Amino acid sequence: MKFIGPSDEYFECLHIGNQNREFIKKSKAGELSLYWFQEDNNPMLIDGVEYNFQVNDLICTTEFTKIEALAEVNVKVLRWNKAFYCVLLHDSEVSCRGILFYGAATVPAIHLKAKDVVTLDAVWSVLENEMQAADKFQQEMLQMLLKRILILCTRFYKEQENFDQLGNSVQMVRDYNFLVDQHFREKHSVQEYAELLHITPKSLTNLFKKIGTRSPLQFIQDRRIVEAHRLLVYTDKSASEIAFELGFSDIQAFSRFFKNQDGVSPTEYKKMKGKGKIANS
Repeated sequence: MKFIGPSDEYFECLHIGNQNREFIKKSKAGELSLYWFQEDNNPMLIDGVEYNFQVNDLICTTEFTKIEALAEVNVKVLRWNKAFYCVLLHDSEVSCRGILFYGAATVPAIHLKAKDVVTLDAVWSVLENEMQAADKFQQEMLQMLLKRILILCTRFYKEQENFDQLGNSVQMVRDYNFLVDQHFREKHSVQEYAELLHITPKSLTNLFKKIGTRSPLQFIQDRRIVEAHRLLVYTDKSASEIAFELGFSDIQAFSRFFKNQDGVSPTEYKKMKGKGKIANS
């Protein structure tokens, strides 16, 4: 089921199984997706890393995520573009920027509890019914229902990770993660991001320690290595081109960084993980 608006807005709600699993690999600029797995054992390749999601796991991806099903899957999917609903513009209401979308070097998985499944399923059913409507209120209704689902998922994830107990520290870390996601190609030091957040690097590091997560520097390194993985596996770009794109001074610096992170050289990684080129950009 797909809604297409008068100004290139689009929104899809579909169920993916073995017959149409190739759809997962297709993505467009400015597109966000939400996946809700319906049974156990859903093997997926995401940015060159293999995952196996179980029933009532839920993940969110952006246009930059390279994702494909490695075998038969059973998953409900919502997919939309920024013209339909922009997470960045609506973050103050939905508060999912840096939690569900953007600002994460790994894919955050929400493990729905039984009560969460009941709540989400009720809203999802209403959304599926609304996809059948064809009146002037349809777009507004679909946007409202999508927003409701994103709010629910944000709540579920915050509860899962005990975010509320950590107070304002989480907000600062989210803002840091989002900035890293936007600027990791040209900004590589904690100092640069601390200046953008109007906080000292030491205070920023202490916030990360309070939450018990990776260090601020590791977030930068993780984001750069994820992008390196994507470019090595899914494009024809050389290691030198990737080094330049990610802001390294030369190929040697990139190779040292990559080997320190992954234990192999970029060339060795490409041979190990190469599963076919998807795009050249």
